[in-house]
Amino acid sequence: MLLSAPATRAQTPTPDAMAAARSLVNTMKLADQYKALLPAILLGLKPALTQDRPEIEQDYDAMMPMIAEAFTPYYTSMVDGIATVYANNFTAAELREIEAFYRQPVGQKMLAKMPAISQQALAVGQEIGRKAAEDLRQRLTEALRQKGHKL
Repeated sequence: MLLSAPATRAQTPTPDAMAAARSLVNTMKLADQYKALLPAILLGLKPALTQDRPEIEQDYDAMMPMIAEAFTPYYTSMVDGIATVYANNFTAAELREIEAFYRQPVGQKMLAKMPAISQQALAVGQEIGRKAAEDLRQRLTEALRQKGHKL
């Protein structure tokens, strides 16, 4: 007999929460960040597809407007998906409060600095994690040796 916990379904956000979440996503410029991924995606695909052949590269470059249009459903899906995540985690009123913050100068400053802050915070976490792992390894090794284990 197989026992399992009941599957939990994601709630369907209210239309009001979705509208507030979409507005927040736009204010946070998350959609612009996703649109900015397209050139990097295309740059990564180019060498494999064009195989350093100038005639293919020329056609590849000429196809960019068509490719940008083909990217639109993914872009729209991303915006809707992120808005749904926010709408599932905050009420419509809370989303409007968050958006109000991001519309203020300090909120705009936070949005502008967030990528650099995130990278710096990640680096701090990795460095402290590395130091902690070294220290814990040393302590555990010593404690195991004191118990008679040869390491």
